[in-house]
Amino acid sequence: MGTTASAAPQPVYVASPLDNVHANGMAQSSETFAPVIISYNCRQEFQIHDTVLKANYKVGRISDSLPEHYLVKGEYFMVQDVSSKADVLNTTSSYGAPNFRQVKGAYPLYGMGQPTLNGFKQVLQRLQTQGQQEIIFFCIREEPVVFLHKDDDFVPYTPRRKENLHENLQGLQGEETVESLELSIRNELHDFAKLSKNILYVYNDIEFFKDEPQKMSILCEEDIHVTEEVYKRPMFTMQGYRYFRLPLPVEGAPLEDDFDAFVNILRESPSLCLGHSTSRVPPTLVFSCQVGVGRTNLAMILGTLVMKRLKGDSQLPPQPLFQVIQSLIKKLPNGQQLMEEVDHAIALCSEMHNIKEAIYENASKLEGIGEDYQTQGSTTKEYFLNRTKQSLERYFYLIVFNAYLHEQYPLAFVSNFSQWMCCHAWLYRLLARMDVSELSAPAELLTKGARVLVADEYLAPDVLSTIKEMKVANFRRVPKMPVYGVAQPTSEAIGAVLAHLTDEKRKHNHVLWINVHEELALEGNGQIFIPREPSCLDQPIPVPTSDPQLLQKLETSLKEEILRAQKWLEVTLEQEKQMKMFKSCLTIQEIFNQHKSSHQGLVYKRIPLPDCSSPREEDFDKLHEAIRNALAEDPHTAFVFNCANGKSRSTTAMVVAVLTLWHLKGFPECTDDEIVSVPDAKYTKGEFEVVMRVVRLLPDGHKRKKEVDLALDSISETMTPMHYHLREMIISIYRQIKPEKTEKECKQQLLRSLQFLERYIYLILFNTYLHLEKKDSWHRSFSVWMEQVAARAGVYDILNQLCFSEFEDPRVMTLARLRYRWQQQDIHSLPFRGEFI
Repeated sequence: MGTTASAAPQPVYVASPLDNVHANGMAQSSETFAPVIISYNCRQEFQIHDTVLKANYKVGRISDSLPEHYLVKGEYFMVQDVSSKADVLNTTSSYGAPNFRQVKGAYPLYGMGQPTLNGFKQVLQRLQTQGQQEIIFFCIREEPVVFLHKDDDFVPYTPRRKENLHENLQGLQGEETVESLELSIRNELHDFAKLSKNILYVYNDIEFFKDEPQKMSILCEEDIHVTEEVYKRPMFTMQGYRYFRLPLPVEGAPLEDDFDAFVNILRESPSLCLGHSTSRVPPTLVFSCQVGVGRTNLAMILGTLVMKRLKGDSQLPPQPLFQVIQSLIKKLPNGQQLMEEVDHAIALCSEMHNIKEAIYENASKLEGIGEDYQTQGSTTKEYFLNRTKQSLERYFYLIVFNAYLHEQYPLAFVSNFSQWMCCHAWLYRLLARMDVSELSAPAELLTKGARVLVADEYLAPDVLSTIKEMKVANFRRVPKMPVYGVAQPTSEAIGAVLAHLTDEKRKHNHVLWINVHEELALEGNGQIFIPREPSCLDQPIPVPTSDPQLLQKLETSLKEEILRAQKWLEVTLEQEKQMKMFKSCLTIQEIFNQHKSSHQGLVYKRIPLPDCSSPREEDFDKLHEAIRNALAEDPHTAFVFNCANGKSRSTTAMVVAVLTLWHLKGFPECTDDEIVSVPDAKYTKGEFEVVMRVVRLLPDGHKRKKEVDLALDSISETMTPMHYHLREMIISIYRQIKPEKTEKECKQQLLRSLQFLERYIYLILFNTYLHLEKKDSWHRSFSVWMEQVAARAGVYDILNQLCFSEFEDPRVMTLARLRYRWQQQDIHSLPFRGEFI
């Protein structure tokens, strides 16, 4: 029977059935129409329909010797998910899933690899026969999985790239959920089968490709299941069964959003609440990833920590700790206990994988590498450094999450994990200093040629032309204020500056000189030299410490090595390389010590600041305290700040000094006339959406911003040749992100502009703090005020979404988050030189 529309074939235009279905760029647009002829002969209609389908799908082959066939999303091959070799515990036949196991001890927690449909039914039956009444199953895979009908079972397959058929795809779904991605893949596979006489091509043997590709018969859409169908349907036949998808990353710690999703499941589970009767059996938690090792192990540890809180268990045993973990447990309330509970949970879940041992194994391999070599786009050291950091980050977050459980479980999770982390932003600061290997970089790197010395005239061009008069580059003063900025000085330059400040005109008896330079520096043969990597002379080597004594110790080691070696060393002077023999060598501290004998009122302090990002909360405290103490000693004190080039960090410290002085001696009158020297006046004035969000939040926020702007403008009046004004730098650097640049260059520019934006916001916050806490003589530090007042008001929540929302979406920007922005001080990575301590 045909249609009754017409006795003769007539062309009719209808929308293509693929329109708005395939979001992979292969489908025709919604404005393209496919001709369908309605007639008594339906075969003609379907032939045209098939032609349309073929036009929208791409074909490909793994190698020239294998047949061509349709590709998922235009580029992926369907590969059997789990090979038999992956089942190390050999549990597939007996339990139904590869690597099926229970946590050691009495907790009803299980982990396993990916089962088939029948295998999963077998797992559930086994748990039921053991008396498990309430079962909560977690699929923790972030990659799409579909199950294809094979014999009397459904077998899991996943899309893979031709270049690496062994690895799952990550981040394929973009903004859509993994469930919706699986549905669109199922639609494609069903179409492929229809176009190939009900045959679908898949791969089982990706080692030798014997008898590949396999042909699978797909007669209808029901021959393809998605993950949700396999795991959700038992809810209709098992009263105590529930299912959740909780995607976790393959490497590193989960995102805060992932922890939030887990906490939401705890909230929704009455049997996991603390008010639940302890006499009742707790629910059984089952976790599954692909092979049942990495992610499953992580999830089992999370489940164990939950069970510990539920049952009030606490068991203990200790081990050598990395520095970041030592700092963490010192600062967390009951930190030692929190760590020991995590260690115990790890031990209980260690049958397949031990997270803590993985850190030490990766660190040992990293430090054992002698000659470094390239592999897959990175060096071997970079590879193992990343693996070590990912493992350590995972361990760090487990301890932190345990602290969260201790505090929030009894409160029924009043705050989710993301909010809690923002209220404890110091954790992100700590995590940013996870790798402190530079502290153990040997001094012999210089004398063996692995590092070179770079002269300050190469790094700090004298754009203000002050060397001739003041013997140092970029000497400048804030008009009508005793606040000065300068590049890294030599001993001769320090003498010239001190003579200038104490002459008959200025008469400063006391001078506070603060060095905010973050790198190590030495004076050799009367010149300042800074160690750098020969492959990237322009890139700073920041030392991950704010302890001036430790910095002095490291500089002393370098000095002693140079003098001990007594050899010609390669140095970079301006644009050329030379060999120099150092007859004299002094640390910066030693230079200032020499001048203290002739200038009794000189006080020298080292307060290192990050190169481009905002000073840390404690950096503001150190600067503020030093300035106030100096003014208490002598209200006529002069303040000198130096960094490497006298530009960015010096300016930031000068703003802190100017604001502090204004608070103590009175503010000048604020006018509406502001310095604007680049296009986009609104942004040059710092009126970005995220800045104005903060301003609206703060008491008298507009006035606090205007005062900071006045300080920046007064400091930058003489800075035109330097082309540096903080507000202008924010937008001008962002505007340098252009399509013709590489992805790495664009990311670098974005990071820099965000760091300057954050620095600007912090100055406004610091000024607000000075106003609000002045009545108590700043008894409460800025760090404590940020934690107790600003965090509660939501300041860190805003900083955790830091972006140029006028131009981009913060949800798709990893650098918008505190975690990634603070951790990634620089996009470029330096060679690993010390030990991972």
